[in-house]
Amino acid sequence: MQRVKVVVVGAGVVGLSTAVCVAETLPHCSVTVVAEKFSPDTTSDGAAGILLPTEFPDIPLERQRHWFKESFDHLLAIAVSPQASDAGVYLSFGYHVFKDVPCDKKPFWADLVFGFRNMTDHEMKRFPNHKFGQAFNTLKCECPSYLPWLEKRFRAAGGQVLHEKVTDLHKLALNYDAIINCSGVGSRFLVKDEEVYPVRGQMLKVNAPWLKNFVRDGDGKTYIYPGISYVSIGGTRQEGDWRMEVDKGDSEGILERCSQLEPSLRAAQVMAEWVGLRPGRANLRVEREYLHVQGRQVPLVHNYGHGGCGVSLSWGTALDALDLLRQSLFEKPPQARL
Repeated sequence: MQRVKVVVVGAGVVGLSTAVCVAETLPHCSVTVVAEKFSPDTTSDGAAGILLPTEFPDIPLERQRHWFKESFDHLLAIAVSPQASDAGVYLSFGYHVFKDVPCDKKPFWADLVFGFRNMTDHEMKRFPNHKFGQAFNTLKCECPSYLPWLEKRFRAAGGQVLHEKVTDLHKLALNYDAIINCSGVGSRFLVKDEEVYPVRGQMLKVNAPWLKNFVRDGDGKTYIYPGISYVSIGGTRQEGDWRMEVDKGDSEGILERCSQLEPSLRAAQVMAEWVGLRPGRANLRVEREYLHVQGRQVPLVHNYGHGGCGVSLSWGTALDALDLLRQSLFEKPPQARL
């Protein structure tokens, strides 16, 4: 039986997760990841990596819950395995604090993390500018370790990687039987999707080894995430902003806001500054269509638009993309390439 050639465009956490799922599940497929950038140069490499999803307005909550559960369970299995250290995945406890009491005090993912509860009055005294808070144990996934670990796992399953910028999917389809598009904000140009836009994120890596618990403001713009060798503090959510240069004004604002949440940070040394573009979209896109190329119908599965939820939903949407691919190959078996 001739092997089915599948190409995944994009090597961030969504692209590599999808590639691993396909390579490990469909042995009759030969899978290649094509991307201009691989770790440590992807948007995912700067992700805070805390599993804490936000809600997409027009996607059924049950589907979002399924994506998060699959991702949480997948990463939890790694966190409790001997692979945890190499993969950079571990449990992290902390606080989600709000300046105003949210309408929904129990988010859809509350019973999927560990020990979710409302914070006590005693705990809230630490945050005098906030009225309400939630405490829970979730997972943290450090992508500078996790992405190379995923790529190694992908190669072990027979996967291949190609460093190349993709600008034309029709041209790509001449050499492959199916395409999975995980190009993030690049989908604005690659598939002309004007619904996807950059959400500029700037963060700092600081040396503060005394901090053990995360703190995140409910507005998503201020967060403190202790990691293995540094603490990530941020951030910004600048929609439609394509700037990749570090903005000193943003850095000062981040330091000030985070120091208000955690005053001990005023003594922390800044180790590095980082900027990345999240793929913003009103609703994440996981669906398929077909490209018509030289008399063939080539399945094109989309998996992008995760915003700041790339790590939180990566494995769940990868499994959905795998299902769409499998369905396409069953319904319309690949025709011979000319």
